[in-house]
Amino acid sequence: MSQNDPNPDLSLDPQDPAGAGLSEVEALRAELTRLREDSLRERAELDNQRKRVARDIDMARKFANERLLGDLLPVIDSLEAGLAAAGGDASALRQGMELTLRQLLKVAGDNGLVAVDPTGQPFNPEHHQAMSVVPAAGVAPNHVVQVYQKGWLLNERLLRPALVVVAQD
Repeated sequence: MSQNDPNPDLSLDPQDPAGAGLSEVEALRAELTRLREDSLRERAELDNQRKRVARDIDMARKFANERLLGDLLPVIDSLEAGLAAAGGDASALRQGMELTLRQLLKVAGDNGLVAVDPTGQPFNPEHHQAMSVVPAAGVAPNHVVQVYQKGWLLNERLLRPALVVVAQD
């Protein structure tokens, strides 16, 4: 047999009386088995990582608003305490409500919520919804005359448009 023979029979090599060809085949089979095991192990690791990421995403969805709700707890406490203490005194109830509103607006602002109160500003169809039009008496045309309901931006994205009355051209 020549050394350039494309299909040498390793077990019949006259130069190899000890059967080194067989040990080479066994070594290759062992290497193949090891590579298959490594491949299975890597596949299992990837599957486990995929499951971990899916579990982490699920937990993030469940608790995404945890900070916001935790920040709202003092507001709830203030409302409950104000209602319990108010009794028949309307001024105490009003003061408690004003304090609670300030707390609520602070929590909202800390979480990226900003009020849109466009009174006297030019009408902006991206942030305002015109409910009616009135003659421009003392107000520049196409400006907001009255706000029925404030709008809100969440991190600079419109959450709710302001409902407004606009001065006619």
